[in-house]
Amino acid sequence: MKKSIDTPFLLAVCAIIIFGLLIFTSAALGLLARGSGATFTSVAVSQLLLGLVCGGVALIFFSRIDYRIWKPYTPYFFAFALFLTILTFVPHVGLSLKGAARWVSIGGFSFQPEEILKFATVLFLAAVYSSKAKVVNTFQGGLVPLLLIAGSGAVLLLLQPNTDGVVVLGIASAGILFAAGGRLLHLGGLALLGIVAVGGAALYYPHVSDRIHTFFDQSADPRGAGYQIQQSLIAVGSGQMTGRGFGQSIQKFSYLPEPIGDSIFAVAGEEFGFVGSTLLVILFGTFGILGLRIAARAPDMFGGLLVVGLVILIVGQSFVNIASTIGLVPLVGMPLIFVSHGGTALALSLAEVGIILSVSKRMHTKEQHV
Repeated sequence: MKKSIDTPFLLAVCAIIIFGLLIFTSAALGLLARGSGATFTSVAVSQLLLGLVCGGVALIFFSRIDYRIWKPYTPYFFAFALFLTILTFVPHVGLSLKGAARWVSIGGFSFQPEEILKFATVLFLAAVYSSKAKVVNTFQGGLVPLLLIAGSGAVLLLLQPNTDGVVVLGIASAGILFAAGGRLLHLGGLALLGIVAVGGAALYYPHVSDRIHTFFDQSADPRGAGYQIQQSLIAVGSGQMTGRGFGQSIQKFSYLPEPIGDSIFAVAGEEFGFVGSTLLVILFGTFGILGLRIAARAPDMFGGLLVVGLVILIVGQSFVNIASTIGLVPLVGMPLIFVSHGGTALALSLAEVGIILSVSKRMHTKEQHV
């Protein structure tokens, strides 16, 4: 068994982070030039100090700790994550932004419990299914744990409202069930339930309905619901093959909403063109393939399922962000991992990478599988 971490996987992570920092720096300058009240210090502290530095420390820490020691504590961590998510609804503790209560502020420090909840759900499901390997293809052993664990978190996210988080949580949870040997019939039922949930959210929340309508007719409301996708497509299209050049984006200065957040891939497309955008997609794809390779060679079922869930969380969110920016799926409000602004998301993603690297230290070699 290997005694060192998976070097190709770590190199893929480093390449995404370096490319992401270039994109983020350029996009942040565009936001600061607007005079929106944001300062370089506030943006840099959140992204670099909290996200990159603290996340880097977390990566090193978790990569050196045997991932198996966390398994007995997963129920308690999940309960704690639910508690933090409930705090978003508590007055003077939870913060609302654009009509959604997704933040918690304690002692002047604010963060999104959603990221912790998704992480805790993956940990808990991996622990449960690795302990129920013989009955995971039954209704009680496979579908019921997912509905209870992921379902409880999904309900809280829907109440915020946060339909984007529910979709990612559902995809990651279904991926773990599939990898554990769950029945396709159960997975099909989950997909149907997800479609019904999104349909219900569209009927209840106007912003979800607007996103779906805009997806099918992107030119219907160019100054309203369709504004962001229109400006994103203009930015990506104007980048053409090789882009305008680093720092030369025009859209980031006045037109793109959230240039360091949801729309950051549009900045990348404008400045680095089709070539640079494709490179970023390839890097995320490489991250996913190498991550799943680690999962396939994990020394135990818990490690394998854990890596599958974490890879889906990171790559799934990123691909959905990219796809929504170019109009392939309805617009979403989730970050491009390792690139978008968000210290909590970046730090936690690096911690997740540390756990994947911990599993890679103990994975079987090819020869051991022959």
